[in-house]
Amino acid sequence: MEHKQEDKYHDENNKISITLSKSLNTNIKNAEELFKNCSDIVGRKIPIGKRNPLNIYILYIDGMTTRETVEFSILEKIYFKEDEALKSESTRPESLTKLLLDNVSGTVDIYETEDFDELIYAVLAGDTAIFIDGSTKGLVVATKGFDSRGVETPDNEAVIRGSKDAFTEVIRVNTALIRRRIKDTKLKMEPLNYGTRSRTDIALVYMEDIVQNGLVDQIKTRLDKYKIDAILDSGYIEQLIEDDWLSPFPQVQSTQRPDKAASAVLEGRVVILVDNSPFALIVPATFNSFFQASEDYYQRWAIMSFTRILRYIVSFFALALPGLYIALLNFHPTMIPTSLAVSLAAAREGIAFPTVVEIIMIELEFELLREAGVRLPSAIGHTIGIVGGLIVGEAAVSAKLISPMVVIIVAITAIASFAVPDYGLTTAFRLLKYFVIILSASLGLYGFIISLLLIMTHLVTLQSFDIPYLSPYVSGEINSYSDWKDALVRMPLFMQKERPIFAKRDQRRRLRVYDNKGKSKD
Repeated sequence: MEHKQEDKYHDENNKISITLSKSLNTNIKNAEELFKNCSDIVGRKIPIGKRNPLNIYILYIDGMTTRETVEFSILEKIYFKEDEALKSESTRPESLTKLLLDNVSGTVDIYETEDFDELIYAVLAGDTAIFIDGSTKGLVVATKGFDSRGVETPDNEAVIRGSKDAFTEVIRVNTALIRRRIKDTKLKMEPLNYGTRSRTDIALVYMEDIVQNGLVDQIKTRLDKYKIDAILDSGYIEQLIEDDWLSPFPQVQSTQRPDKAASAVLEGRVVILVDNSPFALIVPATFNSFFQASEDYYQRWAIMSFTRILRYIVSFFALALPGLYIALLNFHPTMIPTSLAVSLAAAREGIAFPTVVEIIMIELEFELLREAGVRLPSAIGHTIGIVGGLIVGEAAVSAKLISPMVVIIVAITAIASFAVPDYGLTTAFRLLKYFVIILSASLGLYGFIISLLLIMTHLVTLQSFDIPYLSPYVSGEINSYSDWKDALVRMPLFMQKERPIFAKRDQRRRLRVYDNKGKSKD
């Protein structure tokens, strides 16, 4: 029989259940017991005052704090500090607390607390805790200073024109990158904390006057349904809050780009930042939003409209091209032009496997090369992807295992999948591609059409935080069809006067046009 292990220091939520004591030695003993066998913990008892000193205990984690802040902003300013109030036995602890608050002037971020758990959590987060003898209050001094990756160029969402900065693993850097772009007091960054052991910092970023009523609370409600040990990346949050976990389509958008996150906030959506993750989450998300890239709004509307239409076309190729090839070649060869049919028949002469086996074999080979290229170091990965594809493909054609046309079809499918701006949507196409292949190989063109109808039916029923997933292609009348101006075709900016469906109804207007006399044309 399994017995529950008792923990006298922690409750069921892994919070420290002991209280601060007036005895400094008791507090030190409790802290040392909690951090037993932790070589990175630094704790030191220091006397304050030259005559009849009063002791304090400073606790922090080496490597997560800025040593200079601890030594110069704390120790140098208070060490051997004498104060008249310390001579009074009855008020010494309170006076020392005031003395520390007034003299630790190297940082303005210092506060006192009576919660022992809060003090220990502050230490774990990189701050410094100060315990005072004779007082049931402790001080928390902001001294975070751990090494982190600097702001770099986004590697997944590169653009020719636009900002080149990307989110990092430090949540405060990420909030600052958004704040730089939106200098408005209505921009709110609501802090949350999830993970009973990781206690990961999360920020919900939204425009207070634009976001739909209840959206922020809905996100919190979905998170509160779970109690999890740790949140190690924003991907955890994405899987916990999505509407339909069975769907292969992503219902939460992710991005590395601060400008894309800022744009989403101004549309009335909520951006979720997670500490230790360089990817921000955006909710709600629609099918159309995954085809929108940041660069679409930085260049002229005509060329970017053409590019967006091209993305929709290649997404169809990424999903359906192998299945369509199988259906036509195996079941409806009369629909293929005669000259092309003869060429395909000649190319397939001597091939040992059926067409569907050829397609699946070469598709799995490309998946293997894609995975190998990601896992290997970048210098080797690109070489493996190109050389491996050429060598293996050429060898398979020469050995009469696959036909040249299959290599071309699969290569076009792979290139088309890379042209889709969002990686999450690409993975959905990669998975559903095999579903289309199986039905097409079973029923021909009928199976191909049925597979597309089933996928479209699923998309129509899908929602993301009560927003139709295919909006504005369905339910466009909710916003008077104004969202069509930023859908398949990206109209000029001066014509996009309304915010999308995500925003409050009375906050939809985002642009007004004026004549030469300063009068509004709207």
